Amino acid sequence: MKEEQIFQIAIDGPSGAGKSTIAQQVAKLLGIDYIDTGAMYRAIGYKILERKINLDHTEEVIDLLGKTDIDFSKGNIILDGEIVNDQIRTPEVTKMASMCSALPEVRAMLVALQRKMGQAKSVVMDGRDIGTNVLTDARYKFFMTASAQERAERRYEELVAKGQNVNFDAVLADIIKRDHDDSTRALNPLKRAEDAIELDTTGMSITEVTEKIIKEIRKNGNC
Repeated sequence: MKEEQIFQIAIDGPSGAGKSTIAQQVAKLLGIDYIDTGAMYRAIGYKILERKINLDHTEEVIDLLGKTDIDFSKGNIILDGEIVNDQIRTPEVTKMASMCSALPEVRAMLVALQRKMGQAKSVVMDGRDIGTNVLTDARYKFFMTASAQERAERRYEELVAKGQNVNFDAVLADIIKRDHDDSTRALNPLKRAEDAIELDTTGMSITEVTEKIIKEIRKNGNC
């Protein structure tokens, strides 16, 4: 792909809005790479939990980051050479990922890596601050949301399908707490970029949301 053909798609939104699923579908249809930024934070959170590192011990966190490699290949996220797709999707890792995302050291490392990926090739990225911080010049920006109830139902069904024993009320409470934490954190809080198109996916199917985004992109000559 020539440099002038490179473009970025930024998809932001709260937990459980369906960003990752939609981003993957959009990337597949456009034939470009999907970068799961949320999974990158989850990978860091997973490693911190595994190593039993205290987030208050900044030097230990920085040392761990310096010895961490994260990559994507064939739909898999690879942490230090190991595929960790399932390991990073537990409630414990979800909470730790949110905590890690508030640490300047963690964000600096991952944001630098994400920007490098976006400069090298056409990509779809989803997360909390892609359009407002990571890819501020992205050609296409979308902000996906849905009611807390629906997002909790989606997450609950996903976890149950994976055989995890979870309580719906606990999942809903976690969604609401994460919304508050992500939106009020001092460092790059969750918010819609001024030039982003907002999509409320409540009651919409994956196909409907995907088609809406693809239609918007094709309006500008990319397909």
